[in-house]
Amino acid sequence: MGKSEFEGKEVKAFLGEGTKFKGVLKFDGTVRLDGFLEGEIITNDTLIIGEKAHILAELSTGTIIILGKIEGNISASKKIEIRAKSQLIGNIKTPVLFIEEGASFEGQCEMLGKENKKVMSIASKELPEPEEDNFPEETVTA
Repeated sequence: MGKSEFEGKEVKAFLGEGTKFKGVLKFDGTVRLDGFLEGEIITNDTLIIGEKAHILAELSTGTIIILGKIEGNISASKKIEIRAKSQLIGNIKTPVLFIEEGASFEGQCEMLGKENKKVMSIASKELPEPEEDNFPEETVTA
């Protein structure tokens, strides 16, 4: 596996091990981070957090693949993958979640998607009043 490709995805930008960045990162395409980043990350595409990465940020992504450490909240429109030996401390929102054995996740998860909306819609309807039972009244003495 070269640095320009990860699991068949062409990596367009790379923040290598030992680099530090503070601020807002916005991008299109697949980006891999292996350094330290503090701030905010915004993309509709794929973000790969490498094994040596440490991220302190609020993240809004399409898909995120976590191999390193993230401290912050993630909102992913497509999918979150938390791989073995990675660590995520923060709350997440996503329609698809994959947590590999050996990964660490500390936070709350909100699953998004059409199914969730349907359940909320059904749950918001008032339930009909129960029908009266048609059993004759009986008196039992003991």
